[in-house]
Amino acid sequence: MVISKKPLHFIIAALVAFLPLISSANTDKDSTAAATTPPAPVESVDHAQHNESKSHEAENANLTEEQKADLERKAHIKHHLMDSHDFTLFAYGKEGEKHFGFPLPVILYDNGLHIFSSSKFEHGEGVAESNGNYYKINHHNGLVYRTDAEGNFTEDAKGHVTNVKPLDFSITKNILMIMIVGVMMFFLFRGLGKSYQKNGSIATGAGRFFEPIVLYIRDDIAIPNIGEKHYKKYMSFLLTIFFFIWFLNMFGLTPLGVNITGNLAVTASLAVITYLITTFTAKKDYWGHIFWMPGVPVPMKFILAPIELLGTIIKPFSLMIRLYANMVAGHIVLMSLIALMYTFNSPIGSPLSFFLAFVLSLLEILVALLQAYIFTMLAALYFGAAVEEHHHEEHHEGAHH
Repeated sequence: MVISKKPLHFIIAALVAFLPLISSANTDKDSTAAATTPPAPVESVDHAQHNESKSHEAENANLTEEQKADLERKAHIKHHLMDSHDFTLFAYGKEGEKHFGFPLPVILYDNGLHIFSSSKFEHGEGVAESNGNYYKINHHNGLVYRTDAEGNFTEDAKGHVTNVKPLDFSITKNILMIMIVGVMMFFLFRGLGKSYQKNGSIATGAGRFFEPIVLYIRDDIAIPNIGEKHYKKYMSFLLTIFFFIWFLNMFGLTPLGVNITGNLAVTASLAVITYLITTFTAKKDYWGHIFWMPGVPVPMKFILAPIELLGTIIKPFSLMIRLYANMVAGHIVLMSLIALMYTFNSPIGSPLSFFLAFVLSLLEILVALLQAYIFTMLAALYFGAAVEEHHHEEHHEGAHH
């Protein structure tokens, strides 16, 4: 087992943990430019909001109780998949108006830094005031926008919110869990490394459970796909990415209500880091096979070069989509089965839905581990292709003989 102390390895682990924090701060429009645009008159906004609420009430009035319940279940599933600015464990009360949890810090940049507690949002129902600006969470996308004192939103013809969106560096529920997993992994494997030093390369405590997994990643993933010569410099990243994804997936199956690997910003960050490591550690043979494919006619080399170059981008993109889609699909199906218990409300349908949800939960435990394995295995394959050494001259001489 190889436990390296190089600072580069810690930097890579830190990037894995904290890059989603930056990724989640994307804005649809430049806040500085938008600030110069005169806001819509409050009267017209209120009028639009009033008409919109009336239309929604009219639509809901025409729906049956069953259709209303169906819409409510879909909204609940969508809300479960979204990130949030507070950590709510569960809600109770007649209408779920009481929440058990704790607020998180909101950090916005909008012509200056705004820091306040998410309790000001009142679980998405209130308007937060900070240094003369007002902010509210939009229910449809969960993003924070600058509004007026009454929390009104304006929309364009396509239904997109046109309010100024500040840069959001808040510590949301998903980011908090990423930090917790990062700290947990640091102390867990730091303890495993120390136990190796103290006990003559024999793991103790929790390390006895994780040691076979570490050895499996080294002996059955890293060495066969990367090679004995180069695998050591990639081991830290492969171990970090495997346990990071696995632990986050397992937390997603708990009642904490987190869906971290089902967040596209997180999976995209992991894929980008994998792509950067592959690109900057690749040998000249790797680029030679991309831009000037050996063994094919010269005209075909010009055709294959852009295709191969595009393939280097598609590979990490497939990593991102595979992890994201599998975890989101699992959450949606599981939540739908749980919702069926309330739909049937019968001595046969409800227990059957509970049984299916229980079986699917067991399957999701396997999927949580399987997705971490697949991501690590494919990353190792990409690294192996990047450092593979080709002996073209020997092959050509053998072909002539």
